[in-house]
Amino acid sequence: MDSSYAAGDLRVSDAEREPVIQRLQGAYAEGRLDEDEFDMRVQLAMTAKTRNDLGAVTRDLVPAPTAAVQGSGAPTGEDRMLAAAAHAVAVPTLFVGPLLLMLLSGKRSEYVRRQAAEAVNFQVTLLLLTIVTFGVGGIVYAVAWVLSAVAAVFALTGQTFRYPWILRLLTSSPS
Repeated sequence: MDSSYAAGDLRVSDAEREPVIQRLQGAYAEGRLDEDEFDMRVQLAMTAKTRNDLGAVTRDLVPAPTAAVQGSGAPTGEDRMLAAAAHAVAVPTLFVGPLLLMLLSGKRSEYVRRQAAEAVNFQVTLLLLTIVTFGVGGIVYAVAWVLSAVAAVFALTGQTFRYPWILRLLTSSPS
């Protein structure tokens, strides 16, 4: 029996396929893949025989973010609460509450800053939509309450939430 196989030529298991599929789901959620390409790549991942085959499925995607890349590691319980508050306080205060949280607590925690900036961008986008449509866009605020609640739950669990289809006027990097 020849044991000189390269690591990429070894066969993959279902346990090795799962992180690749999760990375594809993340790339799809980020907008890096359209639906057809996502479906095709998931199919390729599920039918990959070797590590080289599996690696080719995500080779052109940005690497999955890690705690070291994101800064100070996993968010603390206080960070998660403040980030959730940034999303939740946006319902009654529009962009003012999240902006204040971003300016005050964002200096201490990159996670809080990122989530508060996302909430500000979302609320400013909704406000601009309402102004441009002469108030008709205000109907969208009902959806905004649901999305803000979903974002708050994501923040409480330490996950990053990105609102779809918004203007990203603020960035999460400190000035």
